[in-house]
Amino acid sequence: MKVIFHKDFHHSYVADPAAATGRVEAVLKAIRRKAELVEAVPADREDIAAVHTPSHIEEVRRERLYDIAALAAGGAIQAALTGLTEPCFALIRPPGHHASAGSAWGFCYFNNMAIALEKLKHEGLIDKAHILDFDLHFGDGTVNILGGRGYVTIHNPSAAERTMYLREVEQKLFAEKVDLIGVSAGFDNHLEDWGGLLATEDYRKMGKMVRRAAREHGGGCFGILEGGYNHSVLGQNVLAFIEGMEEG
Repeated sequence: MKVIFHKDFHHSYVADPAAATGRVEAVLKAIRRKAELVEAVPADREDIAAVHTPSHIEEVRRERLYDIAALAAGGAIQAALTGLTEPCFALIRPPGHHASAGSAWGFCYFNNMAIALEKLKHEGLIDKAHILDFDLHFGDGTVNILGGRGYVTIHNPSAAERTMYLREVEQKLFAEKVDLIGVSAGFDNHLEDWGGLLATEDYRKMGKMVRRAAREHGGGCFGILEGGYNHSVLGQNVLAFIEGMEEG
């Protein structure tokens, strides 16, 4: 599977868990036999400005985080474009789903998913999309930006039991025909991470569901990295998810 990545994602750009040394290295080690690495390129300023306010963009620049955040957003765009014809995953950071139009928190700066889908929509490449956000934390920024735009359905699963969680994900994925399924793939709800709910195999199952739903809809699918902070299990969880998307 094509995996969008850049060597600059190795750098610890700030002192927070999403930027911790060893995070992307753990993923790369686990997926190296499955991944065809494609170098990320930065998002254009106009693509970022289609989602974020000028004041927010300048604040990110003042914090000296613009370049790495734009690179992550660009990687998400590449993954979405590739996902139109084949499953793709963006191994990017910083994450993005807590970034709203004019503010951000939770280790996020630009909303990678929103930037990617807005670009594809603007260019007429999609009419409808569905976002599955299985990160432990609610993707408030994505909902704030895209929730009222009409062409996107957004699902942050809420079930507190594994079987019900997976059933909820499946029902939403198959509920409505869409051109593209984008996954905000945060792995911090794993049994050995902050959330303590999902097993590694559950990420494989969700990957398969995403691919099957995309095929049924006649559309595509892609994923982008959000949370996931236990480096000892993160790589295997990402591997399980992308293998599921390949096998589905």
